[in-house]
Amino acid sequence: MADIVELERRIAAALDRIGRGLDGLAAAKANAVPEAPMLVDAEAEAAPGAEDGLHASLAAATEREAMIRAQYEQRIEKLTRQLDVQGLELQRMRKTAVTLREELRRLRESEASGLTEPAQINRAMLVELDALRATRLTELAELDELAAALDDHLTEAEHA
Repeated sequence: MADIVELERRIAAALDRIGRGLDGLAAAKANAVPEAPMLVDAEAEAAPGAEDGLHASLAAATEREAMIRAQYEQRIEKLTRQLDVQGLELQRMRKTAVTLREELRRLRESEASGLTEPAQINRAMLVELDALRATRLTELAELDELAAALDDHLTEAEHA
């Protein structure tokens, strides 16, 4: 995001310099005394070409800015999706950890009283399996984020 702000600042500064240059050309043209008719004709022919060149440069800079902005917006959107996925996986993992703690507490209490039931052991095992699945999904979300970051860097390296 700071890159976009910096690019906008640089483009605005360049546009200001171009505007001042065009104003200077107009003022110089108005104040200039032509030495010979040949120079006036040459200047008249060169000025539209210079203006066209400046307008083309400005259009190209604006196009590059739009392209860079679109790339950053896509990247931000992609990272936001990845963070959302990670957040959901972490919520699932926390919920599963709380359930697992509760089941283990119940299992310890029943063990202490000497009345452990097979169904209670099965519930504890199922919760533990859910916890392992949640951990695995969280790790997959992290790996997806790392792969996306590496992919971005490899793409940048290919274009450099």
